Amino acid sequence: MKVKQATPNFGVALSVRGSIVDVRFDGHLPSINTLLRTGKDGQIILEVYAQLDKHKVRSIALTPTEGLARGMRVEDMGAALTAPVGRGVLSRMFDVFGQAIDRLEPPVDVQWRSVHNDPPPLARRSVKSEIFVTGIKAIDVLMPLERGGKAGLFGGAGVGKTVLLTEMIHNMAGQHQGMSIFCGIGERCREGEELYRDMKEAGVLSNMAMVFGQMNEPPGNRFRVGHAALTMAEYFRDDEHHDVLLLMDNVYRFIQAGMEVSGLMGQMPSRLGYQPTMSTELSRLEERIANTDTGAITSIQAVYVPADDLTDPAAVHTFSHLSASIVLSRKRASEGLFPAIDPLNSNSKMLSPGIVGERHYNLAQEIRRTLAQYEELKDIIAMLGLEQLSPEDRNTVFRARRLERFLTQPFYTTEQFSGIPGKIVSLDDALDGCESILNDAYKDYPESALYMIGVVEEAREKAGQQKETANGHEHVADAS
Repeated sequence: MKVKQATPNFGVALSVRGSIVDVRFDGHLPSINTLLRTGKDGQIILEVYAQLDKHKVRSIALTPTEGLARGMRVEDMGAALTAPVGRGVLSRMFDVFGQAIDRLEPPVDVQWRSVHNDPPPLARRSVKSEIFVTGIKAIDVLMPLERGGKAGLFGGAGVGKTVLLTEMIHNMAGQHQGMSIFCGIGERCREGEELYRDMKEAGVLSNMAMVFGQMNEPPGNRFRVGHAALTMAEYFRDDEHHDVLLLMDNVYRFIQAGMEVSGLMGQMPSRLGYQPTMSTELSRLEERIANTDTGAITSIQAVYVPADDLTDPAAVHTFSHLSASIVLSRKRASEGLFPAIDPLNSNSKMLSPGIVGERHYNLAQEIRRTLAQYEELKDIIAMLGLEQLSPEDRNTVFRARRLERFLTQPFYTTEQFSGIPGKIVSLDDALDGCESILNDAYKDYPESALYMIGVVEEAREKAGQQKETANGHEHVADAS
């Protein structure tokens, strides 16, 4: 954070209410978003949020306010919050002020730019549609991501959002010939440390920068960290003409920080306690993520869904900005179907014949139809049993159950826990596998042979191993 004020402008703290500080200036009144500095050694940083009258401003603290009291001198820093941009930020980890938090020397060869930028104008935006392949079967087949688009991972607590996001980083870091920016908004410091270590071991840190506003930071800090990460991403897109992969975990924490700031400011809350300005605040962040004539920012965002309720205003407002929505289901997670993606609630605007091609589109529609029919038949199966279904319905159930298991995938991120080596599957292999299951090519194979495999051919080998194990158990039983 490098800001300079030509002529000193000082004020006095009038009141301190948690993270909200009112300041009186007898001279020049600072404009909105200007930084103020106060406290012992100027360690407490405030941001002007509102001008109350011609002498008073209301500010929100970006750092803890311990030790701040009424009557203390406040200095106007004369500029808004800035973030470092340039090659010097790569392979480093920063806080919202652009200070390195990876215990290394401060970055060199960087410029400092304001975090408050406007979205690119419509005239500069690119309109071509391209697919962004992730190597994860369920996503690439049923809800393909858009290069230069925004994709959201929606789910409640503990259904695998961060694991899926980390796996995408792992899969794409090697094939993505651009820069990656990871933004942790209100996340646990443990997750940041693990991600940093994993990326270092994978050898992809050289093209990546990380920005964190941790869970224990004041709401003003968490509210601005997304803008700081976007400023870094915009530099690589606009100045260096690179494609940028922006990963955000978690957008709900950004909305929550805005809700806390709004509540502290005394604004009247809207539905379910959210701030009345939520739509505008989210748009200011999301609209800056765009595909322009110089490069693209492709964004993948984790979104926590309170109480698994997809009608929550935070989830609804986020849905409207995305080109692909990947919904994670607690029910599927409890059944061990990982990644726990709900194929019927997830969708993508890219899944149209003109973009993905006729074969991919028709296959995806057939898979959805099969899974939807199975969902409808579950109640009948629970009440009357599978035997009461017609032969045609029974075949649909068998196909759907095999598809569900084939769409599971072992992850590199979870290798140490599951003991199963991670797999990346190409789009063609994933489509071929789904097509052969729909054509009953694997009708005689046990469902378990299709569970947690990569390409569909692995099912033959797995079925053979299961048969040998079963025969071995039989021999042991006969001998005893």
